[in-house]
Amino acid sequence: MAAPKHVRQIARVLLNASIENGVVSPERVAGALDWFEKNKPAQGLAILREYHRLAVIEINKTNARVEHAGALGGDVLALIAASLTKRYNRSISATALENPSLIAGIRVSIGDDVYKSSIAGRLESLTVAD
Repeated sequence: MAAPKHVRQIARVLLNASIENGVVSPERVAGALDWFEKNKPAQGLAILREYHRLAVIEINKTNARVEHAGALGGDVLALIAASLTKRYNRSISATALENPSLIAGIRVSIGDDVYKSSIAGRLESLTVAD
């Protein structure tokens, strides 16, 4: 169930106060939470839940999750991060995670966007003509 409008508005104001140079800043988050603790608005728990949800979404926009099947060189991870930084026009960091189910290839997730190129994905796309 969606949060009430005023809860979403306050959470959005807190999130905007937490962003510095396009990135969620830990210092600014601490400042926003200090303000919240001192002022204790009505429906505080609902506001904190919505703020957390929005903050997670915002943080995921700057972190790329690179799943790979085999060995992945550090230079490849840096190239992926540089390419995504250029594509999204913001600083992107990349984290490598091994995923043997890919068979071969990679899957990159950033926010809601997913890019994948693997043998398993190509096998899934094959269909048998009836």
